[in-house]
Amino acid sequence: KNSELLKKNNESSFTGFILLGFSDQPQLELLLFILLLIFYLFTIFGNTTIILLSQLDPRLHTPMYFFLSNLSFLDLCYTTSIVPQLLVNLWGPDKSISYVGCASQLYISLALGSTECILLGMMAYDRYAAVCRPLHYMIIMHPRICSQMAAISWLSGFFNSLIQTTLTLHVPLCGKNRIDHFLCEVPPLLKLACVDTTINEAELFVVSVLFLLVPISFILVSYGHIVWTVLHMKSESGQRKAFWTCGSHLVVVSLFYGTAIYAYLQPTNSYSQDQGKFISLFYTVITPMINPLIYTLRNKDVKGAIKKALHMES
Repeated sequence: KNSELLKKNNESSFTGFILLGFSDQPQLELLLFILLLIFYLFTIFGNTTIILLSQLDPRLHTPMYFFLSNLSFLDLCYTTSIVPQLLVNLWGPDKSISYVGCASQLYISLALGSTECILLGMMAYDRYAAVCRPLHYMIIMHPRICSQMAAISWLSGFFNSLIQTTLTLHVPLCGKNRIDHFLCEVPPLLKLACVDTTINEAELFVVSVLFLLVPISFILVSYGHIVWTVLHMKSESGQRKAFWTCGSHLVVVSLFYGTAIYAYLQPTNSYSQDQGKFISLFYTVITPMINPLIYTLRNKDVKGAIKKALHMES
């Protein structure tokens, strides 16, 4: 009777969660802390640089850099919603996160992740218009249309997260609060449920198809048209530049969508937590860090903007 009463008291005083993270591999925690701190600093520096350059240099006031600024701001917010809490948990023995903190992290990170899925598709369409429809590019990608496309990305991401977060947080947990992950995410939270979550998993699967498979299919079709157009170019240097750009973008797309698909498009009962943790690091930490490099690597406009900014400071 005393144990049952204690259990009920514990359930009634349920105020937060324990993020187990990598606590089962304590020898990795210090190494991960150092690496993630470095990655986070690079993410802040790289994405902030892109945002500032896009605003300050008139040559970068183009649809491409408008979307890239959106992506950089999104990535800054995305990693900030996850990495600081992860660093705190890796540094010390306290792995706890409040219920409000967990709900906030779930909503914000899912909203920004969903937004990035749509935004990358919009960016692929921008590249398609630039390469395949150059004469009509400024009409197709009018500033008003670009703003509408960005707004659709942001609104759809936050609306999806509102639905997903509400459904997930209403699943009874019966006092379970040990999340076998480093962040509050839908699949590991559903594993805590003490009721049948078939409906939740089916709904998550459908939404994941809409936000993951549909955009990546659109991206592949867009780049298919780009490759076809590039192959018919007479300039070899133009072909090399276009293929380099396409290849770089597809690397980012593959990393982001591939790891997100692994996390969200499989049944919860077959979800390997150990693999899931390291896979999640790619789309929450690695991709936001390398986006500025991939999208601006060997870009003369960005190099010129950096030189101009450094010259103004000197």
